[in-house]
Order: sequence, then structure tokens, then C-alpha cells
Amino acid sequence: MSQLETRKAQHVKIVAENAAMDRQRNYFDDIRLMHRALPEINLDEIDPSVEFLGKKLTFPFMISAMTGGASPLLQKINTHLAEAAEAEGIAMGVGSQRILFAEPAAESSFALRGVAPNTPLLANLGAVQFNENMTLQHANAAVDVLQADALCLHLNPLQEAIQPEGDTHFSNLRKKIGEIVQGLEVPVIAKAVGAGISAPDAALLIQAGIHTIDVAGSGGTSWSWVEGERSDDPSLGTLFQDWGIPTPLALQQLAPFDLTLIASGGIRSGIDMAKAMILGASICAMARPFLAPAMESTDAVRTVIRRIKREFTVAIFLLGCKNIQALKSNGDLIL
Repeated sequence: MSQLETRKAQHVKIVAENAAMDRQRNYFDDIRLMHRALPEINLDEIDPSVEFLGKKLTFPFMISAMTGGASPLLQKINTHLAEAAEAEGIAMGVGSQRILFAEPAAESSFALRGVAPNTPLLANLGAVQFNENMTLQHANAAVDVLQADALCLHLNPLQEAIQPEGDTHFSNLRKKIGEIVQGLEVPVIAKAVGAGISAPDAALLIQAGIHTIDVAGSGGTSWSWVEGERSDDPSLGTLFQDWGIPTPLALQQLAPFDLTLIASGGIRSGIDMAKAMILGASICAMARPFLAPAMESTDAVRTVIRRIKREFTVAIFLLGCKNIQALKSNGDLIL
């Protein structure tokens, strides 16, 4: 088993077995919404569907990047997630595909188009790896294996700084990102990893040709904490576990930009989703709530998706909004 495969297995084990790494700072609880006692619409009139990457979603939701690798467990997780995403009409992102180039057997965990023919699928590579040994050829390979609709380049300097074997050469990445944007036939999405993306960073990413950003702010899974648990001294990971821009604040800071925003990081309910959409998100995403169900079955994942969709639909009904356009265009809903 390669070092990368071992690391992925450790990540899944730590996240699945330790509730403490999910910070649950509940930043979205600080936002109050205007309840409409007279919504003037019927619940069964609500249409929560949206378009994302040219495909229709039943509601603005995505299973965010988690894992993928050669082991049967990692393959099972991704298959269950993809099957559930297809059945429920949502999008799905995969974990870092860097493992493909160290473990060829990992390909089957990313070859998901057969079980998810209509699902928007997002490939995933670490942006910093293009300062190491990755090239446009690797990016194309990651997209091709998944038959992806887009490629996420994740930006995770905090995680890499805490990770025992982390790569921390983040200089001149804007240029490298721009080269990938120009060279790929699918859109490139910039994605944070639990610490958010600031307005100055958004401006740099726009210069590189990025049009969609997953803010992935602080409030949920702490990858600083996870990597600290993998180190000889977890104190540094613990110290930085709450570092970053809370997801609601990241959305507010990036709202003025001409960007499509994905909200992830600490979103744990349909109510959180409604708040994120009002703050400027076009789609919302969660990861950790799906890990345990994905280790069980496709049906277990579908149950979670349906619960979240129901919560979201009830929330926008109680706000008096018939569809997503009405929700996103009504900032007055925040008290």
C-alpha cells in the first residue's frame, strides 16, 4: 500500500470515529430568518430545482469531496455516494485523485460514470501539486477517468502545513491555475478545504480565469485537527482547528464578485442551506454527514439526502419563496 493510500485510509478512520474533528461551530445559527406566517403559497408548489454545470438538480445540493482509492472500502464508499446522487438528482465531488498516479488500482473508485450517468461529477486535484510534479496531462487524466463535468483544484495550505508529509510550496500558484483553466475542456472550480477563501484570493482566482469557487469555510470538519491526529504532536493541529473564515462570512465577502459560489463548511441542515443561498450561494455541499451512511449502503445515503431536501423545502416554504430564484433575490429575509 502506498503512502497516499495509507493516508486516505487514516483520514476515513479518523473522520468516521472522532466526532471532535467536526467543529460544529454553528456559525449559521447566528443568522435569523424572517418567518412568514402568511406565505401565500402551498408547500406542494415549491420548486427547489436548479441547473448546475448544465444539468438539472432536484435541489441545489452536492455531496462534497471525500475519498477514493484502491481499497475495497474506499471503492464502496464512492460507489454508494454516486449511486445515491444519481437516484436523488444531485451533484457529487470525489476526493483527491492524486492517488491515481501512485496506485493504478484506485481508478475503479473514480470510474463512476457507469453508475451515475446523469450526475454532475466533479474531479479533484490539489492545486499545490502543480508546483510539485503534476502537469496538465494529470489534470486531463483525472477528468477523463471520472468523465467529469468540472475539475476542482483544492487550496489547502493549512492542512498541508499540519500534515506530517505535507507539500507547502504555494508560491506562484495563480499562474499554474491559469494554465490548467486554459488547457482543460471542462470548467475549473477553486475549492478551499475548511478554512475559506477571502476576497483578495477570489480576485486572484478571477485573474486566473476561475468563475466558480467553493468557499469551504470554517465551521465543519477540521482538517487541521485530523492531520494533527496523524502527527507525533497533535498540539499544532488543535491550535489551528478553528483557523479560517466562517462559511457565512466567506459568502458575504465574495457575494460582490461575478462568481458562482458553492457553500460548504459547517452546513448541516436544510435551514443552513437556505441561509447560505440567501447569502449568495448557488449550490450547497456537505461531506462528513455522508461518510457513515456511505460505508453502509446506497439506501442509507439516499435517506440522508431526502431528509436534507425535505428540510430545505420546508425552510423556503416558511420564507414564502416558491423557487430558488425567489430565495436568492430576497436579502430582506435575513433579520
